Amino acid sequence: MSRSDLRIISLIPSATEIVAALGCGDYLVGRSHECDYPERVQDLPVCTAANLNSNRPSRVIHDQVTELLQSALGIYRLDLDQLKDLQPTHIVTQAQCEVCAVSLADVEQALTQITDQTTQVISLQPSLLAHVWQDMERVAIALGYDSQSIVQQLQTRIKNCQQQLQDLEHRPIVACIEWTDPLMIAGNWVPELVDLAGGVPCLGTVGQHSSWLTWEQLLVANPDIIVCMPCGFNLEQTAQATQELAQKPQWQQLKAVQNQQVYLTDGNQYFNRPGPRLVDSMELLAEIFHPHIFPPRYAGHGWLKFY
Repeated sequence: MSRSDLRIISLIPSATEIVAALGCGDYLVGRSHECDYPERVQDLPVCTAANLNSNRPSRVIHDQVTELLQSALGIYRLDLDQLKDLQPTHIVTQAQCEVCAVSLADVEQALTQITDQTTQVISLQPSLLAHVWQDMERVAIALGYDSQSIVQQLQTRIKNCQQQLQDLEHRPIVACIEWTDPLMIAGNWVPELVDLAGGVPCLGTVGQHSSWLTWEQLLVANPDIIVCMPCGFNLEQTAQATQELAQKPQWQQLKAVQNQQVYLTDGNQYFNRPGPRLVDSMELLAEIFHPHIFPPRYAGHGWLKFY
């Protein structure tokens, strides 16, 4: 297949960003309802929809997700007619989290209902930064492109950050909250990002799914810094969720709260998408943790101080 014949549908934002970073953005013909970066992809046909209302309080969204999963219903649905019309040569999806996007099983089932069975499905399942580089290589190979140059550029930025942090005398203990009601601590690649940004991650485990967290566990860890990054939330939604969190009686007992070291981030754009912009996320954390070293390039649009 020649490059000019490529017709790519991405069903998860991180995959859309990977395809674009590889220089294949012009061959995208469809996207998920959540794909919004780079900005030009917003003009593409939408191939998915959510079966829940994401503009609700954290507890309500949690209950909706739980009910859908317990009922064996999908959180997202595919537009089969749109898939047929777009005739993709490749579909990029994921098998990492059924709460994050359309599942691999749903995509495979949908393709059985489309007469053209030649579509290649590329399924991503990253849980570490190394997996993201591997995913970029897999996508590049499938599309006939080379990922080496862009991956080297990203890794160079990581090395530059490490060089600036090599003489650190203090690394703050950091808790990254991925959901506020109930509490969830960020796992997978987020503890790696915290470490690379000059912090000491607590509670979350590198390479493992984000896990539920009790207030007792958070109080015992008593981090120096709390970074709120609710999955799928922008800055405004994160601010609202953190305001609700701050009403809990245990909130004022936390060192980070007492020292005004609570930060809001755009989790949707920077932490929930295992793609090339995770390097941006590392740089964002570095400027929160060590403002005397890093200028506030992401402040105002990527993060805000809560107090």
